[in-house]
Amino acid sequence: MADLFDTDAAADTAHRPLADRLRPKALSDVIGQSQVIGPDAPLTVMLEAGSLGSVIFWGPPGVGKTTLARLLADETDLHFVQISAIFSGVPELRKVFDAAKLRRKTGQGTLLFVDEIHRFNKAQQDGFLPHMEDGTILLVGATTENPSFELNAALLSRAQVLVLERLALSDLERLAQRAEVELDRTLPLDGYARETLLEMADGDGRALLNLIEQVMAWKVDGTLDSAALGQRLMKRAAQYDKSGDAHYNLISALHKSVRGSDPDAALYWFARMLDAGEDPRYLARRITRMAVEDIGLADPQAQAVCLQSWETFERLGSPEGELAIAQALVYLALAPKSNAVYVAYKAARKSAKRTGSLAPPKHILNAPTQLMKDQGYGSDYAYDHDAEDGFSGQDYFPDGIDRDAFYTPVERGFERDLKKRVEYFAKLRAKRQT
Repeated sequence: MADLFDTDAAADTAHRPLADRLRPKALSDVIGQSQVIGPDAPLTVMLEAGSLGSVIFWGPPGVGKTTLARLLADETDLHFVQISAIFSGVPELRKVFDAAKLRRKTGQGTLLFVDEIHRFNKAQQDGFLPHMEDGTILLVGATTENPSFELNAALLSRAQVLVLERLALSDLERLAQRAEVELDRTLPLDGYARETLLEMADGDGRALLNLIEQVMAWKVDGTLDSAALGQRLMKRAAQYDKSGDAHYNLISALHKSVRGSDPDAALYWFARMLDAGEDPRYLARRITRMAVEDIGLADPQAQAVCLQSWETFERLGSPEGELAIAQALVYLALAPKSNAVYVAYKAARKSAKRTGSLAPPKHILNAPTQLMKDQGYGSDYAYDHDAEDGFSGQDYFPDGIDRDAFYTPVERGFERDLKKRVEYFAKLRAKRQT
């Protein structure tokens, strides 16, 4: 029975794209990804043991997910079937599973490669489970999104997630050399232009081969330099999805660079996000959060600097306004750091949730009616301004719980002064409550 997604093997090779012509014929031909196919790597170990299980390839485009799936089918003598979650639904899946069952009766197993598997909804993902469990299919899924968030826990428990990485410049150079052998020509680029071409691919092997095809089609006398190459080719847009992993990974890198007092790294990640099309207003909001969370009262001015930069951006607009945000970013990176208030806030919230039904002590409650006065509201309240040093030392926590110390200032920045004040009032409170 023919498969719904079988391709015509007799396609005209003269018009095959370079990426298809250079597709590896064996695992040993694959460039990069040594973390999954190198010595003692997961796929190598499974193949040597003859116990290949279902896997999910997680990685950016153009790093070999489809190629590896095809080669795994060849290595294990399984029939290869490829579908895409973008174009397939329940009817197509049923046909694939039915064909795999018939194939199994004849002694032929099926490796089902599902591209963009994260695009299947949870119910569709559940549909794979019985066929994986009874051996009808060996599933190889491919996704550019974090499987932890996009795939069912049940599916993940039956498959091993293998992370594929962007190709390094050295890997891309090896791929370029293979392309030159295949085309029997040398790229008409000088050394710097060649490196520029590799950088344009941004770790994507398929993108590099497409770029090489374009360059090879030009009629060039001699060699081109980087400037000439840049005029003829546009740099690939950065791989970035404002709702995807890249977004969260880059903002995490930016935040941790600020927390780690590294202004240069902070500016780098800031620039990366802007180049990818991130909304500067989002970045202004996030750095204001950094000021509150990681600097706090060690430098109370930090929050004001962020708000001023945000306002400046709104007045100036883009691109000039981004400079104000960059200035605030550098200020934050070099400011003294403290999360003491952040820690104190979380501790206070936890305590409040635990003791949330306790009323305030009666001596600090207002008594606007006689009934309330008769109940002791406001009784024995000490007005702090009438006390020595403007401090009465009374207890303001609810009756029935011990006083807690949530806020512990650090010995950095302005909090050094606040620490002295905390200790001063603690001594006075202990003295006046005895």
